[in-house]
Amino acid sequence: MNNKTILQLAKGFRGRSKNCIRVARERVEKALQYAYRDRRNKKRDMRALWIQRINAGTRQHGVNYGQFMHGLSKENINLNRKVLSEIAMHEPYSFKSLVDLSRIAFTQVKIKQ
Repeated sequence: MNNKTILQLAKGFRGRSKNCIRVARERVEKALQYAYRDRRNKKRDMRALWIQRINAGTRQHGVNYGQFMHGLSKENINLNRKVLSEIAMHEPYSFKSLVDLSRIAFTQVKIKQ
């Protein structure tokens, strides 16, 4: 990268990091490394958040997350975690019906074994 690009990327940094090219180059390189790493970490964090929301919703109805997901897979209900978390937050009655379907499927699996 040329100096102009580096200084443009360093805009908003504190101290000499925004106007001294040698320091700015180091800071910009490190910032780009953090950006690359955190784009991947963001996906992990969002998945963990969705799982927490689903778990909170299912525990209100007496089922834990693992049993709920296992029951959904046995009923062949293919909703991803993002959609399930949105339903848990914004559509509690619909989510309760999903929990009931999952509970029935999970108990049937236990009885067969």
